[in-house]
Amino acid sequence: MYYNIIGDTLKTIKDPIEYTWTIKKSKFITTIYPVYSKEDIDTYLKQIKDKYNKATHHCYAYVLDEIVKVSDDAEPSGTAGLPIYQVLKHQNLNHILCVVTRYFGGIKLGSGGLIRAYTKSVTEALKNTILIDDEIKIHWTFKIPYSYQKQVDYLLQNTTILNKQYDDDIIYDILINEEEKNILNDKITLLTKNR
Repeated sequence: MYYNIIGDTLKTIKDPIEYTWTIKKSKFITTIYPVYSKEDIDTYLKQIKDKYNKATHHCYAYVLDEIVKVSDDAEPSGTAGLPIYQVLKHQNLNHILCVVTRYFGGIKLGSGGLIRAYTKSVTEALKNTILIDDEIKIHWTFKIPYSYQKQVDYLLQNTTILNKQYDDDIIYDILINEEEKNILNDKITLLTKNR
């Protein structure tokens, strides 16, 4: 588990979440993802920009261990990315990307109004998600014969599967912590050895 400098356990979210609300005709769509690499962040940012390609702004903040980045995406400086990050920090979140997409409705909110709007968007979105203890997760790739797919899929039902490739064998790419990896490895070894 990760801890912040005052010893509090850091959290992340269990599953991605999306939350939408409107203020003075501007629509704010908040999307939050658990992320474990810069590649995850780049992929999700591209997905959001493609999905909402007519939006005025895609403001975001992410926390990836010691790496923090904020973006106002052409909103006035300090009115979007930093307020998003402040909410994430207040909740002790790590391995997290939060994007707030804005469709401008024609009525200016002013700096204070923007700060309140972006803060509320993230705060309300987080009310609709499950926070879990943040753990160090690693990518683990392994392969199994096709005949074990059902059993292995059952073992992985609560694990994040990043990719499943069908070749001569099935190649799994999963995200898992070290302890779970060792347990899972033992189970798969036992399963494939005994048949």
